[in-house]
Amino acid sequence: MFLSGLLLFGCALLAFSLSAVCGGGAGLLLLPVLGSLLPGAQVPAALSIGTVASSSSRIIAFWSRIRWDVVVWFVPPALPAVYLGARLLSYINPLYLELLMGLFLMANLPLIFRSNEEIEEVYPLPKGYLALIGLAAGFVSGLTGAVGLLFNRFYLRYGMAKEEIVATRAANEVLLHLVKLALYASFGLLIRKAILLGAVIAVAAMISSYSMKWLLPRLSEGVSRRVGYAAMVVSGLSLFTEAAGQVVSKTPIAIDYSPLANGMTTQLQWRNKLFSLEFEYDEGFDFEHRISFHELPVEKQARVNALRRGADHIVLEEVFGINKHSYEVYSYRKGKLEKFDI
Repeated sequence: MFLSGLLLFGCALLAFSLSAVCGGGAGLLLLPVLGSLLPGAQVPAALSIGTVASSSSRIIAFWSRIRWDVVVWFVPPALPAVYLGARLLSYINPLYLELLMGLFLMANLPLIFRSNEEIEEVYPLPKGYLALIGLAAGFVSGLTGAVGLLFNRFYLRYGMAKEEIVATRAANEVLLHLVKLALYASFGLLIRKAILLGAVIAVAAMISSYSMKWLLPRLSEGVSRRVGYAAMVVSGLSLFTEAAGQVVSKTPIAIDYSPLANGMTTQLQWRNKLFSLEFEYDEGFDFEHRISFHELPVEKQARVNALRRGADHIVLEEVFGINKHSYEVYSYRKGKLEKFDI
């Protein structure tokens, strides 16, 4: 536990220092680390403890740079969305959302290589758009415990200076994290280990905030923005890799290749579902997946009922091809397999 805490402290100190330079994202950078130390449902709770400390210390350190015109549009719609995301955490696995977040962040890769003029372009947004950003940020934050770099592109393109981004983000998020902590506690997600690891993150976050107050004014806007986009890509790659590894370990994927007389077929089995991609030289590609009887159109069910009489077992598949959509019935009768297209 001590070595794990020491490793987490070092990673948190680095993550929050980097997040101050690029405008945020420490939570997303720490998700893979915490995911290896805590069960998935407790990760957002531990992160929220650390980010409350980080946001509070940044508000104090950069109070004069807060853009209140952004805060008043961002926070009100975010608060109810936080409740929805935190509530869903008790019922769904956030890993699949983390996979999508990872892909979204990696899509910022081309921005790293743009010229300083392009990277510093400003796109002021309507006030109503700020409310939608707050709504989305609150929901994702409640479900994963971190928004960070996911919405960093909005801050960078809105025309705020780097100190304004740090201060405004902290003001936007401190109340959200406090609400989340109360919700996580009420849902029984604040276990002792999550609290201890969250405290480690909190100490690292506060040390980082006051050290960055000295460093941040010495960096140019162009460097800060380029570091921000680079952090988004690295964070996305890390998040996607970690989430994909956990998904595969918890729901193993089996892939099988088989030759056919006039082509080949590939089968993928995942979460008790079987998917097939079949290639025939004369007909091209077909995608097939197994379905239940109740997934058949009503007009096809009568035909299947007739075919299943006297059969030991039947298997139904839905087939998609180029300009083709059909269903196949495989009937096992006295050890013999028959195939019917319907």
